[in-house]
Parts: sequence; structure tokens; C-alpha cells
Amino acid sequence: MSKDRLIIFDTTLRDGEQSPGASMTADEKVRIAKALEKMRVDVIEAGFPIASNGDFEAVKAVASVVKDSTICGLARAKKIDIDRAGEAIKPANSGRIHTFIATSPIHMEQKLRLTPDEVVEQAIAAVRMARQYTDNVEFSPEDAGRSEPDFLCRIIEAVIKEGANTINIPDTVGYNIPHQFGNLINDLIERIPNSDQAIFSVHCHNDLGLAVANSLAAVRNGARQVECTINGLGERAGNASLEEIVMAVRTRQDVFECDTQLDTTQIMNCSRLVSGITGFAVQPNKAIVGANAFAHESGIHQDGVLKSRETYEIMRAQDVGLSANKIVLGKHSGRNAFKTRMAELDIEFGSEEELNEVFANFKTLADKKHEIFDEDLQALVTETSTEQMNESLKLVSLSVCSETGETPNASITLNVEGEEKRAAATGSGPVDASFKAIEKITDADVELQLYSVNSITSGTDSQGEVTVRLQQNGSIFNGHGADTDIVIASAKAYVNALNKLMANDKRTHPQLGDV
Repeated sequence: MSKDRLIIFDTTLRDGEQSPGASMTADEKVRIAKALEKMRVDVIEAGFPIASNGDFEAVKAVASVVKDSTICGLARAKKIDIDRAGEAIKPANSGRIHTFIATSPIHMEQKLRLTPDEVVEQAIAAVRMARQYTDNVEFSPEDAGRSEPDFLCRIIEAVIKEGANTINIPDTVGYNIPHQFGNLINDLIERIPNSDQAIFSVHCHNDLGLAVANSLAAVRNGARQVECTINGLGERAGNASLEEIVMAVRTRQDVFECDTQLDTTQIMNCSRLVSGITGFAVQPNKAIVGANAFAHESGIHQDGVLKSRETYEIMRAQDVGLSANKIVLGKHSGRNAFKTRMAELDIEFGSEEELNEVFANFKTLADKKHEIFDEDLQALVTETSTEQMNESLKLVSLSVCSETGETPNASITLNVEGEEKRAAATGSGPVDASFKAIEKITDADVELQLYSVNSITSGTDSQGEVTVRLQQNGSIFNGHGADTDIVIASAKAYVNALNKLMANDKRTHPQLGDV
């Protein structure tokens, strides 16, 4: 008997980006989108075009390069949003508009200040407007998990009649529990007369740690699209994790009457790429993609696995992409080997000049680090692209001194618009001293909101990847830096964030209303 197809709707680039410090540039979004396309993700929600010009351009850029996945833009049930989303997805081979409006009593009364009748009218009008741009329209009743079932049936029936062909039921605040949420999906499908004319979808948040469980319960009750993110990225406690959803369904085909079309061997590559770009490290015991997910230390477990893998492993490591070579290049590797491995990782270069610059950085890294891993190569590309964005400030040199019983100090030289400037400062540690020295030169009135360090690979010679988040007058500026010296990586990240500030490349909250 043939299985139903479970559609995977990835919202890493939209909802996942709402994690504080996870903002991505347009180029970074394109890199992730290409990786998702290679994994055969069905729908990629590329952003919220009305949020900013940057978000609009990023969605448009993704729509222009991705050919095999449907590209989706989010829009409130407002004409200005829908028009903007329609323009952003225009270059796509297959485009979708995802429009939403709140339906729970508390949201309608306190946030929208609209009556239920007005909400229904606005939802119908939004779907009608969206269909002027595409026949592929998705509708979400925001906060459906706390909405009245009778009202949900009413509004969903109306928007399906108007032409919405995907109905997404979001647990916006992560309030539901699996049996309750599964029953809701089943009841909606059974009670709504025209439910057979749309695919039912779910979008679950992880506030109670139940996003994946709620999503799977919904699938068991008839949902055939799941909205999720790589590594479970997302605001607050995050979203349902794509890799956990996909592998749960694939592993338990005795339970689920559907399966995805995803190439699961690309999961690990996508996970590392998203982690490297956003600076959000994956916890070692994270299911599917954590460093310990397929590790066995217990003697009993080791003995069992050696005799028969199935004794303690329900999945093969190769199925999620762990079979690929870990060590790929070294200091003696040539340009052709470097370019070939980059192509295997789906990393493309816009020009010969860009390739040469990344290769030069690779050679510099190879002199410091004997073994170069795929994660190092991905970090090199991210590092080079951030350096190219704006070069008002360049790190020329950094000297730090930190010893027991003495106050750490740092001396730094920056190239500021072509002129070298130097400063020294002390701090509670070498990173603090370096940041204070940078501040002396730039005289930037900023607040450091996030400082995150992630080891890109294992070993004492591993590159450290640093993410910093600066705030100035309500605007957010994220910076990234990588180096085998964590203090230098920190200085690079701080300078990168300041460059964005100087270019006014500000990032406000990417969504005006949560789904």
C-alpha cells in the first residue's frame, strides 16, 4: 500500500531567524536555502517581506536561485503585506503566500481589537488578494491552540471556499499537549465540510518541550504538512525540529501512514551550516544531530552495538549524513582539491576573485591547523562573506596579555577608513580588554547583548566561532568571527558588528506578529 506524502515546510529562514542573535544576511539565507533545496525540502519560508527592505530582498534573492522547492513569503492579513510578499516571491519557479490572522479570544480582543465577524471578513479578503499573485495560498489562524473550535471551523471553511489550499494550525505559544492537539486536528478535518479541498498543516512551538510530540500527534490525526526548523531554531524555546520530525516518521513507518521525500543524508550538513551561520551551537545530546547522538560510552552498550548495531541504535549514522569523510583537506591540498570539496558541500563562488580570497584564507588556516574539516570550510565562507560586506573597519593587529594575579590588557590596531588607529585597554579578561580597546577607537555607544562561543570542530586546535549582538537605539547588529585563537575571533566578531552598525545594516525584529 502506498504511503501518503508528508510535506516538509521549513521556516528556519523566517521563524528560526527570530532567535535573538540568529539574524542572517541575504547571502547567508541563500546558502541555507540551497542546502535545504539539496535536502529536497518541499517548501522554504524565506522571510517576512514587509518586515524590512532587507527581508524583502532576501526573500527575492532566495526565490531567484532556488528552483526545486516552493518559496514562501509570510504576510499578515493586510493588503500592504500581501502585495509585498507577492512581489518578493515573483522570481520563484513555485511561489506561495502564507497569510495569517489571530483567532483566539484573547488575541482578537486585546491585540487586534476586532470582532469575530471582522476577523473572518479580513481573512477571506486576504486569501482573495493573495490569489491574485499565486494559486498556492496558505492560511494560518494564529494562536489556534487557544481558539474556540467552533470559530476555527467557521473561519477555515470560509478561507478554503475562497481558495486557500493549505490550512496551517499553529500552537503559537506552545500551550498544547499531544493528545489534545491531535484531537483538535482530527476534529477540524472531520467537522469542516470542505476540509478535503486543503492540506492541513501544523506549526508548533516548544515552550513546554512538546513541539515535536504535538506535530507527530497531528500527523497521526491527518495533518500532511509540518512546519519546522533546522536544529529546532526559533524564538523563545524554539520550533519543532525538522530532523526529529523527519527521522521519527522515517524510523517508525509501522506507526505513520505517510513519509517525506527528504534526502536525510543531507541533515547533518544542514545542521552544521545553520549552526555555523547563526552562532547557535547544537547541544551534544541533541537528538539526531548532536555530537553524542550516535556515541556509546557504556560498556554494555558498546558490546551490544559491536555485536549488532540494532541492539542500541534505531537509526544508522549514515542515514543522517555522518558517513562522509570528516577530514578532507590539509596544508598540502591544492586549489583544485579545495574547489572540488567546496562544490561537494554545495558552496559556490560568485567570481574567481571570491574563490581566490577564500582559498587564501584556507591556506592561512591550514598553516595553523593540521586537519581541515567540512565545518571549517563552511566557517571560512561565512567569515569571508562577513569581511566583504563592509570594510570601514579592519582588524590589523591584536596583542593581549593575561596572567595569574595581573589585570589583563589588550593593544589593538584598526584600519579606520584607510587610517590606522591604535588603542590599549584593560579588562576583566582578554576578550573584555580587547572590546574596550576597540570601543576607544570607534567611540561606539553600543550595548553588548549577546556573546556566544562555539567550537567548530573537536580538538585544541579547533577554530572558535564567535557571535556578538550589539544594540544601539533599539536596532540590532550581529557580528561573526572565526579563528583558532578565540580572542582574535572575538575581536573579529565585534568589528564585524560595528561595520554593520556603521553601514546602518540594522536588523529589527523580523516579524510583526507571531504565527
